[in-house]
Formats: sequence, C-alpha cells, structure tokens
Amino acid sequence: MRASKFFMPTLKENPSEAETPSHIFLLRAGYIRMLAAGIYEYLPLGFRVLKKIENIIRKNMDEAGALELLLPILTPASLWKETGRWDVYGKELFRLKDRNDRDFALGPTHEETITDLVRKTIKSYKDLPYNFYQIQTKFRDEARPRYGLIRGREFIMKDAYSFDISEEEAIKSYEIMKETYHKIFKQLGLDYLMVEADVGAIGGKYSHEFVVKAANGEANIVYCENCGYAANVEAAKFHNAKLPPEEELPIEEVYTPNIKSVEEVAKFLNLPEQKIVKTLIYKLDNQDFVAILIRGDREINETKVANYFKVLDVSLASSEDLEKLGLVEGFVGPININLPIYADKSVEELKNFVVGANKKDYHFKNVNIPRDFQVEGFYDFATAKENDPCPVCKSPLKATRGLEVGHIFLLGTKYSDAMKATFIDKDGKEKPIVMGCYGIGVSRLIAAIVEQSHDENGIIWPEEVAPFDIHILILNTKDEESLKAGEEIYNNLKSIGYDVLLDDRDISAGMKFKDADLIGIPYRIVIGKKLKDGFVEIEKRDKSLKQEIKIEDIQKFFKERKR
Repeated sequence: MRASKFFMPTLKENPSEAETPSHIFLLRAGYIRMLAAGIYEYLPLGFRVLKKIENIIRKNMDEAGALELLLPILTPASLWKETGRWDVYGKELFRLKDRNDRDFALGPTHEETITDLVRKTIKSYKDLPYNFYQIQTKFRDEARPRYGLIRGREFIMKDAYSFDISEEEAIKSYEIMKETYHKIFKQLGLDYLMVEADVGAIGGKYSHEFVVKAANGEANIVYCENCGYAANVEAAKFHNAKLPPEEELPIEEVYTPNIKSVEEVAKFLNLPEQKIVKTLIYKLDNQDFVAILIRGDREINETKVANYFKVLDVSLASSEDLEKLGLVEGFVGPININLPIYADKSVEELKNFVVGANKKDYHFKNVNIPRDFQVEGFYDFATAKENDPCPVCKSPLKATRGLEVGHIFLLGTKYSDAMKATFIDKDGKEKPIVMGCYGIGVSRLIAAIVEQSHDENGIIWPEEVAPFDIHILILNTKDEESLKAGEEIYNNLKSIGYDVLLDDRDISAGMKFKDADLIGIPYRIVIGKKLKDGFVEIEKRDKSLKQEIKIEDIQKFFKERKR
C-alpha cells in the first residue's frame, strides 16, 4: 500500500477530548474518529487492526469446535420479557418501537436470541452439545461513555454460547473456552490476568474475567503472586486472620460529643479502628431495610451485598429513611433496633467493640455478640484490598487496575428454564439445557493493546495485529534512486507475503518519522543518505533493533523472520 494513496489523517496535537494513551494515539494516528459520544468510525488503519484481532479470535474459536453464525442486532422485547430482563436490565438497554408500536431492543448481548434459536431446533440429547459464536456490533446506552474504545455505546464483541445436557458437560465446555481465551490473549501479546468475577446482569453460577493490566482500567483487581489466585474486588475473597482471645467486659455507654466517624471515635476512645464496628443501613431494591455490620478498618462491597440478598439495587438509607426508622444519623448501632442484622465475617471473632448507641452523642463500648444483640449470620461483605491475606495460601495480596477484555459465565439453566429450552434425555425425560456464555470485547482489545504497548511518541503494535508488517520511508521522494529503491524493496517484500506500507508522500523527513512513530508499524526501513553506498536502515518500532543492511540482503533478512 502506498501512503500517497492511503487514508491516514494524522494529527499533530493531542485531541482535547482524549485522556488515555489509547484514546490519544488512536485518534492522532488516524485509526478512529468519533461520530458521537461513545460511537466511533474505524478508518482504514483501525479496520486492518480490527480484522487481524478478529481473525486470531476466529481461528481459535473454530479450533475449539465453536460454530460461527450471525444473529440479528434488533431483538423483540418479547424475548427479553420471557427472562425478565426487559424490566431489570436498566437504562443501558437501547429500546425502540417499530411502526406498529411493537417494542424492540438493540442487542447488548444475545442470550435470549440464541436460546430462542436453540429451543426451536434442539429436541434430543443426541443433538447436543453445541457452541455457537458470532462477532458482531453491540449497543449499550452508557451513562458516561469515555476513553475512546474502552467504554463506548456502540462496540464490537465476540459472544459465544454453549449448550449441554448436564452441568458436568457444561463445565467441560467452560474449561475449553477458558483455555481458548488463554490462547487468544497470549497470541495478542497481552499481559493479562484471569480473575474470579461477579456474574452481574448476565447471571449464572460463576464466572471469570480476563483482565489486561492497565493504569487506566476500570476494574480493581487483587491477585496473589505466590499461588496465582486473582479476583475482581467485586468477587474477591481474603483470609480473615484469627484474633487473639479476650475476656468479655461489661457493656458501657460513653459520651462522644459530635464524634461520628470511625477515625474520630477510635481517636477519642484511644482504640484501634478495627475495634469500631460500623452499622450500615441498606435499602434493598428500594423496598426492605437491613442493617449490616462491618469492622471499622474494612470497606463494604455493595456488589457482594446485592448478590447475597439476590437484589439488583442496594443503596444506603437516606437521612429521611433513618429518621423514619427511629435511628440517629452518625450514631446508628445494632442494639435494640427493629431490623434484621447481618454481619461481615470480620466481626465474627471481635470482642469488646464499639457501636453507635442510637442516641445523639453516645456510643456503646465493650459490645459483644451474642450477649448484647443477635445477628442473622456472618457473611463475606467486605472489599478485599492490598496486603490482605490470600484466601488460598495466606500470602499478602497485590492490587492492580485492569481493563476487562473477556468474560466467561457458567449460566446453568437460568435462561433455558425461563425460556423453556429443553431436550429429551436418554430416559425419555424432559430436561432444561445447561448453558455457558463467553464474551470478548473485540474493539476494546484495540485500546487494550495500545494501553500496554506505546511510548511518548505513539503506538508500538505487536506483530500479530499491526495494520502493516513493514513501513518503508523514502526520505527524499525527489531523488529517482530513492524512489526506485523503495519500489524494489516494496515489491520484493510483498512477494514473500508481507503487508507493506510505502511512504512515498512528498512531505518532510521529520513528518514521516513522526507519523511512523505515531502509527507504530513493527518494522521500519529508512531509505536515506546511505543509499548511495547500497545501504538502508532497518529498525524496530520498539527500539530492540537498529542496523544498516545492504538492499540485496533485505529479502533474506525478512524471510528468516517470517512467521
């Protein structure tokens, strides 16, 4: 491809709307352009990268036995109503009506659609298993689309769905997809973690995320360098260390004038923060209230709370709510309140702790369970953090930020039960099909790779996904010998199977170097002053190679590196 005929509108300055490296460089290097918030156009460079990523995914999915199909983007509301997700999915679901006033949605995911297809066609255990996948545009009406391709309202996803006769067989399908994802992300050259994850709105029995380590990632991850345990903090566990035994002391009401926060109470009473227990009042799905206790040095994880109570929404009680419940804001405690009380595991062995007294300017000291109040039980409601003991080996956990690029779920029969997707087993009994689903953010992967592979001058593409393999720079296009050499090298490299970009534009050498750094093609051949001696310069964008080479040796050099 000749640059003089190619569309790659580079920008000299950083766009004002871009914050992350991937957003900045993908815009500046002419890979993408924004049409509207969260909606991007893929220009020729970006489209070439996208297709290479898709092909790596497609090859591995096909080798794993998955079958590619293509489902409609537009889905009738009736399918979503069967599973109840039409009402509970939230504002992210793009909803619209046709001319006959029938409700439809633009698919953010396709569990309902694929389950409908399968229930119409699969009848017997002999028809199973199957794993179908597609690579398709998806839509989610994000409240805050940001960071370019990292969080958009329109994006490209690979979604796959497995169908099995039993949970045992479904787990086998799940494990095949797990290994396939490892292969895909390794081939893409990513530094990633597979982590335990929350099932979220998709639902199911359990799930794992594949997370690329990135400073601008939205996922908070904890992991263990010793045993390999890793989890999103929404699902992460940690070992609660044993506390030393204590004799129970008599409960005591203490005056704490206008002292409300954990830090203030601990300092006033000269106690460690772990001896202060917070009583948090939560409203579940805007209906019922519960009290949840957690140690003062821990933070509550509202996703865990929602999952435990099997609700979609949890929110802290407002000042008005507390007043109606007869509780004193800033001094709420568990003693003598008319609410069900649940406690985090961090409170289970705690002795002689402090709680609010439900009385302005007072706390109770030396409180103990079950002597002073009863709880429904002790559960994991806390957010894991760095240096917490690993739940597997007890080594200190590490924390990092990451960018989710893949997510797999063992769905079980959540959708097949709701939509009556059944089969007849070998004993003639009707049973629900057991499902799994497996997503990869294809367009997000473009951003993820750039987040991990760039420098101050631009992108550094891994060879597997670069838009071109080799970038030839003719520094002086007015020199006939340079043009001739460029054409010869270009044609020779194409003849042995390389994708080559020949920069034959009539612009300054400085601009060509700047564009080359921005665009980030792995290999660069510079045709400059050394040409008169029969030499050109070969260098790698990642600075791992820079050498002069005779023109007649170029083809041999690249033949030896041919993948």
